[in-house]
Amino acid sequence: MSTTAFGGDEGSPSRAASPGTAPPRRWTDLRKRVLSALVLGPAALACIWFGAALWTVLVAAAAAVLAWEWVHLCGLSTRAAPGIAVPAAVLAAGALAVAGWPLAGLALLVAGFGLTWIGAARLGAAGRLPARDGVAVPAGALAAGVLYIGLAGLALITLRDDNDAGRANVLFLFLVVWASDIGAYVTGRALGGPKLAPAVSPNKTWSGAAGGLAAAVLVGTAAAAVLAPGGEAWRSMAVAAFLGVMAQAGDLLESWIKRRFRVKDASRLIPGHGGLLDRLDGVLAAAPAAALLAWILGAGTPLWQ
Repeated sequence: MSTTAFGGDEGSPSRAASPGTAPPRRWTDLRKRVLSALVLGPAALACIWFGAALWTVLVAAAAAVLAWEWVHLCGLSTRAAPGIAVPAAVLAAGALAVAGWPLAGLALLVAGFGLTWIGAARLGAAGRLPARDGVAVPAGALAAGVLYIGLAGLALITLRDDNDAGRANVLFLFLVVWASDIGAYVTGRALGGPKLAPAVSPNKTWSGAAGGLAAAVLVGTAAAAVLAPGGEAWRSMAVAAFLGVMAQAGDLLESWIKRRFRVKDASRLIPGHGGLLDRLDGVLAAAPAAALLAWILGAGTPLWQ
């Protein structure tokens, strides 16, 4: 679906070099990240540009992979209950949104969340759920994937489905999220400094957060002027800043999730990037916020007008 061009922990390496050893290199993963972005970025942009149908196929494929990664993080399989409930609920809700019933899709997500939690809890009580590192994964953790992935999927489908403003809104969203990730990565790696949330993600810095926010505002303002000129600059700056903050919050949330699951990456799907959950963390948080804003503004209205 999308690729944050750099993404991931943007700060300098958290471990200092021991005496007599070379200092850690800050840019060792840059080449793989750039190559992956050059492949995945244009594919995502093409699907956004050429129509809602192609975009929906891409969102569905991404949602299926995201659900698979989430279920495997929980130590379960998508081929049997209760793991299969996560992709089933997410894809069924997306199908309702495609059919023009997004509110029904939202209701299905809520129902799927509750039923997945109940089903997983019952299997856990019966001792039929596998343990991870000797500890059974809470039923609520598995069920949370239904909302975490499903809400973003619904948001991306409904945003693009707006015939008048859909293309511009989705492009604006992704450009802002990508700019936030790239700005945070480059600024954080170059400047370092105080840690943003060391208990959650030791490598993220305040300088990276500031650089990401500045990049989001600059790119969002420029994108708004190109995609739908005529609006007031302060509006596009405010919306870009809001979505940039949401993207960084999503990045921190994903770092917290991986820390809870005791993994470095959600999977090894994308060289230099990890899995889709690692690369779409900002989108998973920013997309529902963008969709809510679009709903408040009304159909046919760009997010910044």
